[in-house]
Amino acid sequence: MSLYDAASRFAKWLDSRILFCGRGDDLSSLEVAPKGRFWLGRLAPEESVLDSAMDERGERLEPCAIGLRVRPATKAPWHFRVGVELAVWTYTTDEWVKLPKLNKLIEVSIEDSVVRNYSFGKESLADELAKACSLDGLSCELRVEVALNSEDMEELTVLLVNTSPKTHTNLRDTNLYECAIEMKGLEVAPFILESLPDSFRYDRRIPAYGINSGVEVIDSTTLRTTDTVCVDTERPSYWNVPEAEPHLSFEALSTDPIPQLNQLIDSHAKWGQHAWGYSSIKQRASDDNWSEEMLSEASGAAEEFFNESKRMKNGLELLGSDQSLLKAFKLMNSAMSHAANGRYDSWRPFQIGFLLSNLESIANNVSDADVVDIVWFATGGGKTETYLGLLITAAIYERIGGKHSGITAWSRFPLRMLSLQQTQRFADAMAGAEIVRRQASIEGDPFSVGFFVGQSSTPNSLKEEAAHGELYDVEDDQMPDRCRVLLYCPFCHRETVSMDFNRRFWKLEHQCTNSDCPWPEAGLPFYVVDDEIYRFLPTVIVGTLDKAASIGMQAGMRGFVGAPLGICSVPGHGFTYAPRASRPNGCLVPGCAGKRETLRVDEKLFAPSFRLQDELHLLRDSLGAVDSHYESLFDALENELSARQPKILASSATLTGYDRQSRLLYQRSARIFPVPGPSTNEGFWTSSTNDMARRYVAVAPRGVTIEYAVDRTITELQTVIRSLENDPQRICHEAGIDPTYVDDIVSLYGVNVVYGSTLRDLDAVSRSLETQIDVEGPLNTASLTGKTNFEDVRITLERLQKPEKDFDKRLHVVTASSMMSHGVDVDRLNLMVMLGIPLTAAEFIQATARIGRSWPGSVYVMQKMARERDASVFRCFEKFVRHADRFVEPIPITRRSRRVLEKTTPGIFLARILAIHEPDSAESLATTSKLRAYFSRASVSEKQEFESLVRTLGFEGAFDVLLRKDLEMWVERFFGNLNYPTGDFKFPSQLSPTGRPMRSLRDVEEEVPIFGL
Repeated sequence: MSLYDAASRFAKWLDSRILFCGRGDDLSSLEVAPKGRFWLGRLAPEESVLDSAMDERGERLEPCAIGLRVRPATKAPWHFRVGVELAVWTYTTDEWVKLPKLNKLIEVSIEDSVVRNYSFGKESLADELAKACSLDGLSCELRVEVALNSEDMEELTVLLVNTSPKTHTNLRDTNLYECAIEMKGLEVAPFILESLPDSFRYDRRIPAYGINSGVEVIDSTTLRTTDTVCVDTERPSYWNVPEAEPHLSFEALSTDPIPQLNQLIDSHAKWGQHAWGYSSIKQRASDDNWSEEMLSEASGAAEEFFNESKRMKNGLELLGSDQSLLKAFKLMNSAMSHAANGRYDSWRPFQIGFLLSNLESIANNVSDADVVDIVWFATGGGKTETYLGLLITAAIYERIGGKHSGITAWSRFPLRMLSLQQTQRFADAMAGAEIVRRQASIEGDPFSVGFFVGQSSTPNSLKEEAAHGELYDVEDDQMPDRCRVLLYCPFCHRETVSMDFNRRFWKLEHQCTNSDCPWPEAGLPFYVVDDEIYRFLPTVIVGTLDKAASIGMQAGMRGFVGAPLGICSVPGHGFTYAPRASRPNGCLVPGCAGKRETLRVDEKLFAPSFRLQDELHLLRDSLGAVDSHYESLFDALENELSARQPKILASSATLTGYDRQSRLLYQRSARIFPVPGPSTNEGFWTSSTNDMARRYVAVAPRGVTIEYAVDRTITELQTVIRSLENDPQRICHEAGIDPTYVDDIVSLYGVNVVYGSTLRDLDAVSRSLETQIDVEGPLNTASLTGKTNFEDVRITLERLQKPEKDFDKRLHVVTASSMMSHGVDVDRLNLMVMLGIPLTAAEFIQATARIGRSWPGSVYVMQKMARERDASVFRCFEKFVRHADRFVEPIPITRRSRRVLEKTTPGIFLARILAIHEPDSAESLATTSKLRAYFSRASVSEKQEFESLVRTLGFEGAFDVLLRKDLEMWVERFFGNLNYPTGDFKFPSQLSPTGRPMRSLRDVEEEVPIFGL
């Protein structure tokens, strides 16, 4: 037995423990009433449900019946059997005792298909219950309803109903427990899931629907109710064709990549001819009875696949014809080998496929920049490394071509709290690139990374004299440590990183104290202060999307779209920008007396080649609308300053509406890589294995609050793992695993994540963890939410990745919100309890993907059955999991919101002043008087500025008349304020008729609803 096998067995055994905990199967006596203890498998008396003032929601919370709804495969008569299982608890003098479990087989015969209700087994079941209890009173029956659906097809609903009285003189509890039915001997036809559109790729068939239960298919004529719905997903294999897999190791591709890449492309083309060829599609259409729409959809997908193959081939040809590109590609592989640090040593085929497909964006940006390329791959497949490979290739290629300074790529994440792990990956990759750059003697500044997230996590700037209470005070010896981002040194991979403020160069530095580190200088090439990022323009910038709004406030943001204005004559001070009263030479180092010198690189080369957007689907509603205007601004400024357009790359775990979203956000078309296969289990890039990746368990708590069910689940999970720690032989025997793996299993399953979509839910869980979890020893908890401060996030991630040796000192439970849904990759996170179905399918996909990254994981989804959406998902949970990407809602977004335009116009206009007019003026335009004088001197007119705004935003169509009118009025009022002789306006930002520029793209979130068009 391997460790993976042991982990799979343990994860499945844990599920049985949770089920027994909720049902009480393994208990025979209790000190407390079972009604207050068990939340699964129980049926309340029908009388109590009927007497309840609650509607259908109340019945879902406290049902009196469970059952199955099926479609018979044949016409009446129907003859089948139904096995009934249930248990009863009675109270003796001092404890509750469970009576022997009742198992009864009921014969069902229905002679015709007349719509009506039938009752079976009422007397025999009552007799069995009377015998068990030694008195009359409890009763139940089997009800069968014959109905016709909207297509006049017969359906049967088979229910076990608790018909016991609500109260009984001699019985304290008239609930029935551990209830289940098993339907045998009836052949059924599947239902078709109507909530999803027809598609040639997906199977929409559902064998039966559960009524207040799940459904287990035993065989073709046997169905059984279940208290939970379990869906196992398999871990993928990344090679799915008979031919030998090409050798895609970093070592092989760093020496002679062409033969291996040729083999990959040939295999891709050969597989495609078989899977996507005309004859194959026609045969599937005939076999599966496709509609014309499905055939057309499949033909379009086939064309996309063959275009994918063509693009990879074009990339290979570029490597053969462009020696600089080939050199950069080889060196990139060496750099990635350093970044991997032994964790892996080769590429997955799809990653190389994406790299080949996008090499044209490096070698010939003009022809490829009009399309947004989206990596669509299951979370955990390696999207980040795929991006990094492309960016390193681009950075090295640009250094060879003469771009010795400046930004190559700006990678933006949509969440406020950027994952430290993602940032570390970027740092590792660029450190590898810097090592190989030096080894290859390629000229230029060191490859570097900028962490651009803002004041709540890292400083915007460091002042000589901080105000009282200032968070970032250079006189505070503890300040540097609070700004630490790197988890370890990216050059030597040792945990020898310390923080220091270098007063001489006015830099907040991550430093490696390892004397054997290959980085020779004190400060690592990693910048976390906004001003330092402007000063040094790191090769790759990693940050939150919010910071895009800074372009309307910071002159240094010019470096994100074009060249800075110069470089300071003082070594180590970096680039200079527009002068200000406190920095007359434009250097951002306080008190600098240096001079501005001419740039040493062609100004046209400074503009970033790439903008990356992580988790594209999160750019929706007001955030997406606001960002669409700023994306247009960045494009327009880069084009005006550098005569080029950046390539947009994006990643997403969902497919819904990506092309429309890209057109609205970026005014570009979009394509995905890789093209999904002909079916959900057939594709060139992946195939399923027999290894369980993740088990999704839908749990519908009955008769108790969801908080209670969560408390009991966490208690059981922690009790089991502590029992494994203290009594390993017994638990290993019960779980069927080898005791030699105990330490590994304790580590892999000793942490529980409780995930909630709202802070209110998580606050309630946190309070319960302090008082309601009764386990032996301490229960250590942590939180990963938007409220968690930056330092605590770093500490929590470190503790999760490298747990304390003593189990009692480790973290045991982590409460988490959507902040954790992106980029948190910890192999020890393999158990999650989810508080209800998240509001979007995309969040469900992303959140649960944090579990089971490398080992079998389980996600217990506690359904909030009072909510219609949760009840609906529980009903078809298996399809919800397997077709999750199809349940992702269309992205609500529009560019044409007048209220959004009102918010974005100030920042866009002021960004043009900072990036275009101020450099042209050769002086500061930070005051109204200076701006007025310059506009007069340069003959800058209202008409010119209005037309530039219209071009920038692309509001030149017939449907944009009102937007143009709004812009025209805004510009008119701005110039009116500017030229008002007695106006009390000191700074240009005060001239805006609609308020100051946005400080963050999220400033509008609560103010501007977006309904989409």
